[in-house]
This record gives sequence, C-alpha cells and structure tokens, in this order.
Amino acid sequence: MTVDFNKEKYPNLYGKRILFVCRETYSKPLWFLARDLKATNEVAAFYIMSSECTYNKCYYNEHTIFEWRENLPDVKLYDVAGICDEFVEGFKKSEDPSDMEYLEMLEREYTHFKPLGLQLMASQENTRHYHYRKYWPVTTDAENKYWLELNYRNIINILDEYKPDLILDTDNAELQRTILIEVAYKCGIPYETIEYSKYGFYKYPSFQNSFGIDPYFRQLYEDNLGLFPEALSEEYDYIRDFREKSSIMNKEFDGSVTSQYERTPLIKSMKIMLGKWNYFWDQDHTAKNAARKKQNGMLYAPTKPYLKYYLDVERIKRKLLVPNDYFENPVEGEKYVYMPLHLIPESSVFVKASFYVDELNLMEQVSKSLPVGWKLYVKEHQAMLGERDVSFYKKAAELANVRVVQLNYYKDPKPWITKSQGVVTITGTAAYEAALMGKRSIVFGDVPFSMIDGITRIRSFEDLPQAIRAFGEIDNIHSAASYIHAVKQAGNEVKIFYLMDEAEEIFAGRHEESEEFDRELGVLLDFYEKGLDNYNKWKARS
Repeated sequence: MTVDFNKEKYPNLYGKRILFVCRETYSKPLWFLARDLKATNEVAAFYIMSSECTYNKCYYNEHTIFEWRENLPDVKLYDVAGICDEFVEGFKKSEDPSDMEYLEMLEREYTHFKPLGLQLMASQENTRHYHYRKYWPVTTDAENKYWLELNYRNIINILDEYKPDLILDTDNAELQRTILIEVAYKCGIPYETIEYSKYGFYKYPSFQNSFGIDPYFRQLYEDNLGLFPEALSEEYDYIRDFREKSSIMNKEFDGSVTSQYERTPLIKSMKIMLGKWNYFWDQDHTAKNAARKKQNGMLYAPTKPYLKYYLDVERIKRKLLVPNDYFENPVEGEKYVYMPLHLIPESSVFVKASFYVDELNLMEQVSKSLPVGWKLYVKEHQAMLGERDVSFYKKAAELANVRVVQLNYYKDPKPWITKSQGVVTITGTAAYEAALMGKRSIVFGDVPFSMIDGITRIRSFEDLPQAIRAFGEIDNIHSAASYIHAVKQAGNEVKIFYLMDEAEEIFAGRHEESEEFDRELGVLLDFYEKGLDNYNKWKARS
C-alpha cells in the first residue's frame, strides 16, 4: 500500500463498498486508488466507453481496462460490452427496438437534474449535429432512444447488484455519467466527481456530476460573504497580485495545446500523423478490431474518417497560426466585447450549458445586442484550431460588427480582457479571469465562479442588451475572495493531469512509482474524503 490509508484519517472512505467510474485516461489514477483501498473496502469499477471495453487489447485500452482485468483481478468489473452487442442485435430485428413505456417511466422517475434529451448531450456519440468531428455519424431518434434505454437498464442493474455506499469519479463527460447521477440520486448514493474551480490547480468535489452549482458549495460561498476582509486577507492579496501580473493563464495549462500559440514544426506534424496511423493499425489489424468497427458507427468510430479528419486538422491549424484570410488583428482603441470560443464538443459546454452549444448563433445574438459603435471580438480556442471548418469563420465575419481575431496576436488572455468592455463566454475561464480583474462578464451556464459579483448568468437572449450595457469596472474583490476561500474550504490542489500522465508512464514501464506520484494520489484521496465530509455536514445542516 502506497497511500497512508487508515480509519482515523479517512472515516468516510473506510470499510465501504466503492464503485469507481472509469473512462480512458481518466481511469488510470483510479487503478492505484483501487489497489490501495481494496484491503479495507469492497471495490468495483464501471467502464463506460463502448470501444474501450469491447475492443481486443491494443494501445487504446491496454493501460486502462486491461490493467484492471489483468493486474487487479479481485476487483469486480462492470462495463457496457453486453448492451453494445444488444444494441447491434436490436436493430437487426427492428427499425426501432426501444420500449416507449420504459422510456416514459424514465422520464418520470429519473430526470431530477436533466430531461432525457439533455442527458443525451453529454456524449459526442449522440450529438454529431452540434459538432465537427465527422468520424461520428449523425444518430437517429431510434438509436438515441434505444441507447438511453439500454444504459439505464444496465446502470440500474449494476447499482442493484453491487449496492455501492459511494461512487467516485474524475470526470463528467459521457451519457453513462448523466444517467448514473440520476440513478444514484434516486437511490440516495453519493456520487462524487471533480469540478474545476479555475483557481490554480484547485478542484472541488461535485455531487451532481458538475452540473449546476452544488448546494453545499453555494452555502460555503454565501457564508464567506459575511466574513470581514481580515478573514480573507490571503484571498485579497492573491487577487491584488493577480491584477498586477502580466500573464494570467492558469499554470495547469502549461505545456498543453491551450498554451500553444506557434505553429508545430512540419516534421512534428508528420510524426503526429504517423503516430495516429500506427495507433489505428495496431487497433484494427494487429489487435483485430476492424470487424467490430463495422457493426455500428455510433458505438465504434470508423478509422478512415478519423485519420482524414485529423490530417485536415493538422493542415488547417498550420494555415491559421500565421497571417491568413480568416482572422484579423485587433484595432487599437476600438470598443469591443471579447468572446473566446470553446473546444467543441467538451463537457464544460455540452454538460453545463446544453442549450447554448451553437456558438455561431450566440455570436449572432450578442452582435445584435451590442451598443452602436462596439465590436464583438471572437477568438478561436487554441485546442479547437483546425477542428472547425473555415466556413465557420467566413460566416461569423459576415456579421458587420464582428471581428474574428488572430488568436496568437497576444500570447496570454490578459490583454484581450483588459482592453475589452467586458467578456462573453458560454462557461469559459475568461469570465473568471475578468471577475478577478474587476471587469464584468456574461456566461450561459451555472458554473461555480458565476456566483462572483460581476458575472451575469444569461437565461434568455432578450436579457443580453441590458447585461452588455452594464459592462465596465466593478468593485467585487470581496465576492471574488469569498469564492476563492470557498474553493479552498471545499477542495484541494488535485493535479489530475499529472496523475493521468504519470500513471501511463508507470504502466508502460518507463517510470517507477515515485514518492511524488504517491503524494499526489494521497491528495486525490484527501479530496474525496474532504468532499464527503462537507457533503455530510451540509445534509445534516439542511
């Protein structure tokens, strides 16, 4: 055992039946927790990705589900393999094999957080209409209904059979998670996952799959508003320092595509595509998964469209990171509203703001709401570069008061925000950054930082003109400090991306399990324990 696990330190996690929710890279740190916790707990894992649990062993799943199968054989594993086969067989027998009576029951009994239509928005498999990843097909209504039904039946059976005391997770994307939170809520089972606070490496536990703002966290924030500034002196100092910094990009993005502002060298782009070719050759031919991919495109994305898509991504990305015909430079002294775009699809939009995933439509609504003489500066997300067809930018530029700006004109978000009249984003970090700088912004989802004064949550486009006219400076330092203090009360500095990357290195035999890795695993364990403690206190209080 590498984590110092005992009943006194972890009373909420000791002697329990724990179900880990697993998907791809996010499952890797959980393997180590399961290894350590199974000595004093009953532990099971639920793998939710169709391809991951049905493909033969290959690069894709050898260090995820096969690590559990081969190296934690005494841990009970659940997955969706059976319902994948049932889904394929169902459509061989009927054009619509779904049970409408059962679905109507689900609509009545399992929609505490979201109706079924919005639950489907959690997965890129069922939302091709809303995004650009052409290797996924557009699904039919019959496919969506039947997949909903089979997943509900599977998850209800899993919880009935295993009867977990608690469910632990590291992410919020995919349909199975939106279903699991509904079923867990109805069964009274705490389901704990990670919510991103935007404050450094801090995350805090969410008990509603990061959808909306957890009531216990809102209560912490509201309690903090009543504190004197002296009690929040650390947070005040942090905000004052933040306002003086020349660079404000979160350090968690260091080394990621989000912090990339220059073109990838051509030779590196070629190596990326060669790596993808080898990856899929291993998957389709060496591991013999090609036949399964032909069964159903919704469950198993085909290889050829995937390779073509990412070849186009590399090509378009190189074109757009230098002066081009689609992006223009900002105009000095021009009044503008700053609108950074999102990576589409991603859970921060599809889970948290399901009604507002059409960014072109949002631009249209914001542009017509601007005061005369103002511009809307639209900046592409670095991670999205190349994934969107360039026709999107042409269409946006047709709006007379919109500029689609060169995304690497500045190498940090601060100049874009400070020179703007205010910020509009679906659920993005820019609204949090603007709030810490005392500048107003607009969001379209119930993200936790939207509680900070100066961030307006829009629920109707008709409210946009008034909210934009209110843009300007705001004295919100106490509110922002109260939010940061609540984050520290509720969460920990969980370095989840380090844990995922390092776990892969350990599984691949390139690194030994280190003290640093074990220490960060301990932080993740502390995170879950602290979350359950705060959650239980809130339940007792309410």
